[in-house]
Amino acid sequence: MAKKNLTLVTEFILIAFTDYPERALPLFLLFLFIYLITLLGNLGMIILIHVDHRLHTPMYFLLSHLSFMDMCYSSVTVPQMMAVLLELGATLSYTRCAAQFFLFTYFGSIDCYLLALMAYDRYVAVCQPLLYVTIMTQKARLGFVAGAYTAGLLSALVRTVAAFTLSFCGTNEIDFIFCDLPPLLKLTCGDSYTQEVVIIVFAIFVIPACLVVILVSYLFIILAVIRIPSAGGRAKTFSTCTSHLTAVSLFFGTLIFMYLRDNSGQSSEEDRVVSVFYTTVIPMLNPLIYSLRNKEVKEALRKILNRAKLF
Repeated sequence: MAKKNLTLVTEFILIAFTDYPERALPLFLLFLFIYLITLLGNLGMIILIHVDHRLHTPMYFLLSHLSFMDMCYSSVTVPQMMAVLLELGATLSYTRCAAQFFLFTYFGSIDCYLLALMAYDRYVAVCQPLLYVTIMTQKARLGFVAGAYTAGLLSALVRTVAAFTLSFCGTNEIDFIFCDLPPLLKLTCGDSYTQEVVIIVFAIFVIPACLVVILVSYLFIILAVIRIPSAGGRAKTFSTCTSHLTAVSLFFGTLIFMYLRDNSGQSSEEDRVVSVFYTTVIPMLNPLIYSLRNKEVKEALRKILNRAKLF
């Protein structure tokens, strides 16, 4: 044990998927396709919201920032994953690993806060419709988004400092697709109690806190919808929330499974599958969810396509 403690880790080697070299090229092409669809879909959503005046509302303002975060979120991990597949492993310096962890945590935290803000936006729209314009002003929207970015920065900074002041020793191989917290904690040695407490405390201010805002918002929304006398009115009102509910269920469901559970006895392969889903698949699905299940977005998209046919 003493010998192990003397071998301090100065770089990390990502070895995910290297056990199956024959799958490397097909997986590389698959992830490249998903990544390109993610970039095009989210960039298209941002442009669509910008050019169509009917989408200049608080909900779509928040959605445009969510799309931007999804592009950044995916860009931190997917190119690294493709490099691991091409090279059958990738070596990261200590600093580069810390930078990747910080950016991933930063963009992921902002995603959480934006989804919570979108839930609050739906609450105001459904439960306080007459006050919606006065509550969700442009100044308020900018303040909400600035707060999300600031809170995400603070959370990512504290968690990164706490994680990378841990002592890593022994093996430097990470059986994962990027530098994330669960695989890093498996490499620690020595007393890490203080750092782990800090990491957990700040994690509570992201996932559980955002979930509380979302659940409370939708509790009031459901109570308001129940009071609507006609079935058609109830369906129409709640349909404005279905896209957001779908996105929330996918994103927070995988985050809870990955981070708010007991990792002991869990396989690395299971963790890899979950991480691939929330780092590659969900950012790709969000534009589809909001376009296929949203009347305003479909109409705006149809209008843009009709204009394109005239040229």
